[in-house]
Amino acid sequence: MIRKNKMVFLMLLWCSFQVVNAATVTEEILAKTIVKDSNTIGEKVFLFGKKVKKSKKAVMLNKSVSYDSATGYGFDFNTVVNVKVNKNSFATEKPTYFSVKVPEGNYQVTVTFGSKTKSTTTTIKAESRRLFLDQQVLKKGETTTKVFNVNVRTSKIDEKSQIQLKDRDLGQLNWDEKLTLEFLGTVEIKSISITPITNVKTVYLAGDSTVTDQDLEPWASWGQFITNYFDQNVVVANYAVSGATLRSFKASLRLKKVLSIIKPGDYLIVEFAHNDEKEKGEGIGPWDSYSASIREYVQAARDKGAIPILITPVQRRAFNADGTLKPTHGDYPDAMRKVAQEMNVPLVDITKLTTTLYESWGDEPSRKAFVQYPANTFPGQKEKLEDNTHFNSFGANEIALCVMKGLRDLNSPLAQYFLKEVPQYNPNQPNAFAKWTLPMSNRFEIVKPDGN
Repeated sequence: MIRKNKMVFLMLLWCSFQVVNAATVTEEILAKTIVKDSNTIGEKVFLFGKKVKKSKKAVMLNKSVSYDSATGYGFDFNTVVNVKVNKNSFATEKPTYFSVKVPEGNYQVTVTFGSKTKSTTTTIKAESRRLFLDQQVLKKGETTTKVFNVNVRTSKIDEKSQIQLKDRDLGQLNWDEKLTLEFLGTVEIKSISITPITNVKTVYLAGDSTVTDQDLEPWASWGQFITNYFDQNVVVANYAVSGATLRSFKASLRLKKVLSIIKPGDYLIVEFAHNDEKEKGEGIGPWDSYSASIREYVQAARDKGAIPILITPVQRRAFNADGTLKPTHGDYPDAMRKVAQEMNVPLVDITKLTTTLYESWGDEPSRKAFVQYPANTFPGQKEKLEDNTHFNSFGANEIALCVMKGLRDLNSPLAQYFLKEVPQYNPNQPNAFAKWTLPMSNRFEIVKPDGN
């Protein structure tokens, strides 16, 4: 309701310092690979173009078609008008969505792209703006393939229970019946295949608005950017939700949902505090309810054979006059540190890492990492946005890099699944906003996420 009233569409481009490489392949090899791979049970293959060879095992799209729940595929969110179907691809230079109806599960997505006639720059996001390919540049005549894993979920837990979604959640791409791919840049897509996978390590995220997949621009969180840095052995299932506390996450049955599907060897990463700090009452506080809940999450994961990892809360942007950062989280980071030590749980101290990060930027430059924009920056935005808690895409990506640094410093087994080309990160020398050029999605709202 609120989302629909506040949502507006815009076409802006931003971009990033990180470019993901993929192996170049010929169209002939691609065609043979698709026919071979499409024997997989449940795989959905889409070939685009007016002259592509017909295949009984693939859907041939020689024209742009809108998404239809009856057929279960098509260009979504009124972006079919952006699409031009060529001889052996579809081309677009505006944000374009392609959706496929699939059941809950994990999927390996294979996208082949490139142009014979011009250079291309391709960015791919999935579902609620999870980043998987950041501005892959190809020269004229080059073709390449990107493979990545996407988690698709529903609120259903069993025949008697389901996650209690908020009104704001209901319109999100994470909670519909489709797997949606978003293409941005100057793009030519030759084929898309979507294959169910079960033998993949799943990283479950439990957290608040600083972790969740923010569905609409300009808000963003680290959980939807860390997806860009894992290899094909990992899928991220982000159950974090804006406004959540450890206790409300459990009460809304999100923890129950995670525990119903988590497997031995999977990971449960837990980051809370921003909203827990506001809870009042007897037995409520960092050393009481908060610590008890953390212990409960840790033990529940271990009981399932999964591996818990704790993350202290990211800092708010709150500077002292001398350029140092104010500690706004009270005893909550220390409480989590103590539980981690007592239960021998790996802990990433994002509170310390982001303190270093923000102070390295300084007071004014750090604004560029948060949702701080003057009035009329975006259509329908009549008042300035000045948020010191929630990140934009640039800031969210920097926090994701901090999380990865923390995991590497722990020698966590998860670090072995980071893409080899991902550089080491130093929060003492953070990236500059001036070099950030990731294209923005064209779905926007001015209402800030729940929580602070």
